[in-house]
Amino acid sequence: MHELNVVGVRVELPTNQPIVLLKEAAGERYLPIWIGAVEATAIAYEQQSVKPQRPLTHDLLKDVLAALKAPLQAVEITELRDQIFYADLVLGEGVRVSARPSDAIALALRSEAPIRCSEQVLAEAGIVIPDAQEDEVERFREFLDQINPEDFE
Repeated sequence: MHELNVVGVRVELPTNQPIVLLKEAAGERYLPIWIGAVEATAIAYEQQSVKPQRPLTHDLLKDVLAALKAPLQAVEITELRDQIFYADLVLGEGVRVSARPSDAIALALRSEAPIRCSEQVLAEAGIVIPDAQEDEVERFREFLDQINPEDFE
């Protein structure tokens, strides 16, 4: 398994479909995953330290896991089948629960749990951005610094 960091979320044009972009912590591959608007908002809120008045679903799940003393150990993106990503929540004592990667990522950010990905998924869906396109990634980061979670609604 390869550890990934969340670069951020953005809306892909012209489809207006949100994506979350992950990057290998010890490598140069990126993993783009198309996600829903609600999950994009949840990820963006956490990255920007926005605290809503009432807990979002991912905040609730984090609190439930803490109350049950079943901490989130890691999130693992395990498979890509028919262009659909699959992930597992790895809880205390090795219990695994299947989850959508977008929900798992939102929970991992709140729980400060590592996000990992199988080599098979990275080999199939990971992309290497050539040096000439690094400027595009930098513009993407600047975009993330200026975007508001409400932009995904």
